[in-house]
Amino acid sequence: MKKTAPAGPPASGPPPQYPIESVDNALKILLLFGERSELRLTEVADYLGVASSTGHRLLAMLQYRGFVRQDNKSKVYRPGTALTGVAFSILQRFDVRETVRPYLESLNRELGETVHLGTLDGTVVRFIDAIESPRAVRVASRLGQSMPANCTSTGKALLAQLSQEDLLRLFPEEELVGLTNNSIRSRVELEQEIQAVRRRGYATSNEESEEGVSSVAVAIPAGRSPLSLAINVAVPDSRMSRSDVRRIGDLLVSTADEIAELLH
Repeated sequence: MKKTAPAGPPASGPPPQYPIESVDNALKILLLFGERSELRLTEVADYLGVASSTGHRLLAMLQYRGFVRQDNKSKVYRPGTALTGVAFSILQRFDVRETVRPYLESLNRELGETVHLGTLDGTVVRFIDAIESPRAVRVASRLGQSMPANCTSTGKALLAQLSQEDLLRLFPEEELVGLTNNSIRSRVELEQEIQAVRRRGYATSNEESEEGVSSVAVAIPAGRSPLSLAINVAVPDSRMSRSDVRRIGDLLVSTADEIAELLH
């Protein structure tokens, strides 16, 4: 017996004259990823009110087009590169960067160092805006780059905003990918670092993503933006002292709070 489909997300307009149920169901799956970081086949079938075989066919087509990806071990589905690519293309026209940009410029002028705006995408950080230091010896912009979240201060600041359950979903294995000899390579070590980030209010990286580079980052408290955002200051390790780390961290905390006021 066919299940009765739930209402699903609210419609934004009048119903079409000739609705296509399969298209509607595929779109409902994509919208559901706005609420959950991962989905199981049974959850999708129950949500849509369809048989598991129908849910599987819908997910298979979305996977074929890159809108979802399936974890080989857990079999859960997560947003694919096509879906995140569309999101980031839209982000280029979204006013969050326009809102944050003056604060990046202010940090860049005051500190004379490279600054970034980053967002969390699964287990990686994507840098969506940046201003390079005017100094001859400086950290190069990482605009447009993606890096393992556990290897960057930006990533650790954003991971510290997650619940333990979400953290375990992102990192089900104990071993983590590293970029340098200083990178965090175990989940236990990452969890300890995240606790430290929560205590002091900012995250640090000491040559963990690139040799010779240190950085400090703070997550921006959630607002209207659909993304988890953090601001970062990256400095050549040779001119980053402990007192500099604390000073930059405190400055980023106050700046992030100011940005959050505008995004709420």
